[in-house]
Amino acid sequence: MTDKQPHTSNSKPSNTTTSPSHSFADLHDAEIFAAHEGGKIETHSRRPLETVRDLSIAYTPGVARVCEAIHEEPERAREYTWAGRNVAIISDGTAVLGLGDIGAKAALPVMEGKAQLFGRFAGLNAIPIVLDTTDVDDLVHTIEAMAPSFGAINLEDISAPRCFEIERRLIESLDIPVMHDDQHGTAIVITAALRNACQLLNRRLKDLKVVISGAGAAGVACAKMLIHAGVRDVIMLDSRGIIHPDRTPLTQIKQEMAAITNPRRITGGVAEALRGADTFIGLSRGHVGEAALQSMAADPILFSLANPDPEIDPDLAYKYGAIVATGRSDLPNQINNVLAFPGIFHGALAAGAKQITPAMKLAASRAIANVAAEALDVEHIVPSPLDGRVAPAVSAAVRAAALASK
Repeated sequence: MTDKQPHTSNSKPSNTTTSPSHSFADLHDAEIFAAHEGGKIETHSRRPLETVRDLSIAYTPGVARVCEAIHEEPERAREYTWAGRNVAIISDGTAVLGLGDIGAKAALPVMEGKAQLFGRFAGLNAIPIVLDTTDVDDLVHTIEAMAPSFGAINLEDISAPRCFEIERRLIESLDIPVMHDDQHGTAIVITAALRNACQLLNRRLKDLKVVISGAGAAGVACAKMLIHAGVRDVIMLDSRGIIHPDRTPLTQIKQEMAAITNPRRITGGVAEALRGADTFIGLSRGHVGEAALQSMAADPILFSLANPDPEIDPDLAYKYGAIVATGRSDLPNQINNVLAFPGIFHGALAAGAKQITPAMKLAASRAIANVAAEALDVEHIVPSPLDGRVAPAVSAAVRAAALASK
């Protein structure tokens, strides 16, 4: 891993909320398609190839010396190839943004965009790879086979529940960091936002009554991380209502969640879950009406993150919520994974970490929260996605957490 740091900036985001400087209505198809023509990324040489000597050093015969050195000490591949600063972004196209299962080819523009974000915010190379299979064994074996070319694996837009098994098996079999960003990136930013919301409202994480709507990849990871961060009372809902141990049938992952959530053993649906709750986190396409909001504790925290249509109508959310966050860029407090993953992977690679641990994720969350805390108010509980201070802060925190565990 090189010593190159994530891109940084001394500028701070404005602490006033105004109408966004852009409007999605202003985006025209011609401009969008022109920007994607030929793809959005490319690879290029880092060394000149102008002379015979240049060619002899970069390729034969000089390259053989490096190959022999790596053969003798495989860990030197991190130093003498791009693997130490190169992330594979891998998807099967089954859960792409708000588009769902659109297939591998249609997912590729999103993966290219994510590669741009790795380069822009963390100075890392990232290669988009889409795999034309949804079979768990095929995906795992294919990723394992290509892993020597990379320093880390970013799993992306793979549907639940397969994503849980794929990530688990790859973490067990590979000696490089593997993270499914749809799970953990979302959970990390939500935890940071909730930490700052508590600071503003003079509350404590351990005293919150949290309701999570959605038991997919993001919902499961969010519940686990909030519990790890100290929240004691989390209720999860899926399309059939509250998850609890006596409900059948439950998938294996939902059985696991039933065992660690819902300590008061509430049953029913969203109305029963929200009664007396002070925090709502929406990670589904459900709908929460005004009556349910009225039953919540006073001044609730409302994170309604479905895109493009939040679970709670924004007008209702601002009417009842003390602090409101969404997944939209045209409203305050956007919960955006770009605050997390560039710095997390940069820090993990810088530390030579073999896994991204819960401690590293919590460190990333605290770092994001701390950046926002420098100008904290109800409309700025997380930094702007373009805040150049975030990735360096996250990288440093993750690196320190990784080194502390060695």
